[in-house]
Amino acid sequence: MSDKSQSSYLTYASTLVSLVVAYCLWSIAQWRTRSRGRPLPPGPKPLPILGNMFDMPRSRQWISYRDLSRVYGDILHFRIFTKSYVVLNSAEAMYEFLDKRTTNTSDRVQTPMIELSGSSLNLGFMPYGQWWRRHRRYFWQHFRPEAIGPYRQTQQSAAHMFLQKLCDNPSDLRKLIHFNFIKVALKVGYDVDVDDGDDEYAKIAKEALEGPVEGLVPGKFLRLWAKWQAAGERLKNVPFSRAKAKLASGEMTDSIAARLLQRLADRGITSSEEEEIVKDVVAIAFEGGTDTVLSATLSVFSGVSLHPEVLRKAHAELDAVVGPHRLPDFNDRDSLVYVNAIIKEALRWHTVTPLGVPHATTSDDDFRGYFIPAGTMILPNVWACMHDPDVYEDPDVFRPERFIRDGKLDSTVQDPAAFVFGFGCRICPGRYFAEAALFINVACALHVFDITQPLGEDGQPIEIKLGHTDSLISYPEDYRCTIKPRSTAAEALIRSHATAARQALHKPDSTF
Repeated sequence: MSDKSQSSYLTYASTLVSLVVAYCLWSIAQWRTRSRGRPLPPGPKPLPILGNMFDMPRSRQWISYRDLSRVYGDILHFRIFTKSYVVLNSAEAMYEFLDKRTTNTSDRVQTPMIELSGSSLNLGFMPYGQWWRRHRRYFWQHFRPEAIGPYRQTQQSAAHMFLQKLCDNPSDLRKLIHFNFIKVALKVGYDVDVDDGDDEYAKIAKEALEGPVEGLVPGKFLRLWAKWQAAGERLKNVPFSRAKAKLASGEMTDSIAARLLQRLADRGITSSEEEEIVKDVVAIAFEGGTDTVLSATLSVFSGVSLHPEVLRKAHAELDAVVGPHRLPDFNDRDSLVYVNAIIKEALRWHTVTPLGVPHATTSDDDFRGYFIPAGTMILPNVWACMHDPDVYEDPDVFRPERFIRDGKLDSTVQDPAAFVFGFGCRICPGRYFAEAALFINVACALHVFDITQPLGEDGQPIEIKLGHTDSLISYPEDYRCTIKPRSTAAEALIRSHATAARQALHKPDSTF
């Protein structure tokens, strides 16, 4: 290398080093200005540059975070490169930071996987802002407590039909629960009747619902994102186009899609943007509670099958309140204290969203004297709250009685629903609809079925592996059980009510 070339190389190298040093000094100065000397929350010591990349748990994160909180406290901080993550491990921390400071902690971290998995229309994943507010306002109008009354007959009829399908095919428990909610959502959202899981509309809905749950798992995402994205578009457009055509032809139809479209027409609104919001809002009804209801219902079946004393108490209450000649309805809800306690315990025992849906801060914040940078991902460890032995004695035991005192639901006991359905502005707006679906399906199933441990070929009970699937929406890993009608009279009740339910919901129409 010539002296001139060597001199040029040294000049470039010196300039580069100077720029790097200057940038580092500027970053440090900026950080000190923003943090004002406040420390980050405690957590494992990060490595230079990489941060806590190797400290983040790979599976069953909620358990690892709970264990780390016993060392560092209920607020944990992790850093990967320049990105901050904060895990909240107590109910107090979640209330203080996510509920009381909701204007700064209601954003969502956006990733390409959300868009490509067909999840971008989901209210739960939308970034906090005006676009989200417009969607939520439309959605809330049709799913607030005062608005869901007209949907109860549809939910009840679908529950009765679910009982017959389960009686005939008890091994298809998960599939039948899932289809039952899809059926209700299609009827309420678009006035579409389906009575078969192989119906084309049901197939569209099933594929579209896979994306939001499984699309955030990198391995599946790479293989199936195109399928999920296409299914999300079909879910949004195909049944909506049918509802719009029925309305335009003057055909009598009662659905959320029809009411929203009629409202736009009455106001003379022809904006394609407003119609796009209507499409999104009706499609959101599928994602608003389908998997919550599925996971919680599976937990009920799992819990009562492993605890026969719980099923006996449920049967006794249902026999006393409802009697042998009819099925439970929504008028029985307040009287079925033990059934409601079973649902609460299922939501607690098997936490549907162990780490909630992550929040994000929109600006720098101070929490308990710690500095929380803007853009920090906030993970509420809901599972840790639901398994806190200081709140729930013997938290790993399925015990509905913990929610009852003096024959009534005990309002002083921490309600799992306050955690399962989210926090602050991002609390699920479809929670009342989902809770109603949970109640009617669980109450009806417990009234007519014996639900016991599965038996092997030798007639002996099969040992069930308790655990959670490792995903955003978590399901019981092993929910096998034996499901049989309690008696011939119970089976007759199932079939007579299913026949009446089909007549109430009209003849299925599966044509496009």
